Amino acid sequence: MNERTLCALAGVFSLAGTAVLSAAPAKTISVGQFPKEAQLVERVLVPVPSEVFAVLDKLGKPNWPDVLRAQKGLATPAGGKEQISLMLGAVIAEGFIAVEAENAEEVKNIGNSVRSLAKAIGVEKAVSRRANSIVEYAEKRKWAEVRKELDLALTDVRQAMMELNSESLAQLVSLGGWLRGTEALASVVNKAYSKDGAELLHQPVLIEHFHVQLQALSEKARKEAVIAKIQNGLTLIRPLMGTDDGPGISEKEAREIGKICAELVAAVSGKTSK
Repeated sequence: MNERTLCALAGVFSLAGTAVLSAAPAKTISVGQFPKEAQLVERVLVPVPSEVFAVLDKLGKPNWPDVLRAQKGLATPAGGKEQISLMLGAVIAEGFIAVEAENAEEVKNIGNSVRSLAKAIGVEKAVSRRANSIVEYAEKRKWAEVRKELDLALTDVRQAMMELNSESLAQLVSLGGWLRGTEALASVVNKAYSKDGAELLHQPVLIEHFHVQLQALSEKARKEAVIAKIQNGLTLIRPLMGTDDGPGISEKEAREIGKICAELVAAVSGKTSK
């Protein structure tokens, strides 16, 4: 049943298209519920970010300010293009959380950080207008518009990287966002554990997808410490996500998934996880 909650929040922070806010999302997440803007990326369904957050809110209104990790300033590029691409994905993922937390200052920081990181990998022009709009709408507290601009920033980054023949970097942006998104989801699940909530962490298809993408990097890139750490982390996460016909993800497994993702996000950011 590869498509059952196919990568639920994982897809939230993957590269997606135009945002659509659901008027009445269902109580569970399934592939059939996502609108036509959801995309297939190499046979992996990518839900629209805002749609998934709308569903998650219906599942219990998570305490997003608790999940948010405030930057307190601009994100500083670290490492080579691979690591910066991962950072860009993680920062955009943080933007979605900041919107849910309705933290205008943090959203503005993130908008400016997106521009800074994009500049470091040569795609500033593609996201400059989006970054400006993110800051502008955050000041006006127009959260639906901020969500849309974050969605479109991801799309613009992917297109710009494709034009530069940098598909591998585009995949790393997606991976960086997935790591922070899955960490955030695990945090929400673990604050009020339930089997249904933990099911959203069942994302084996994306784990395998990202493994393939990392293996396709150049030998030099694969030897980078952060890339090697992520490969190892994905290997550790995969068995924790269970099987389609298994008993589901336990509370202990959900905590461990969140812990590993937190360590990987910290490595991407050049920091040590708490």
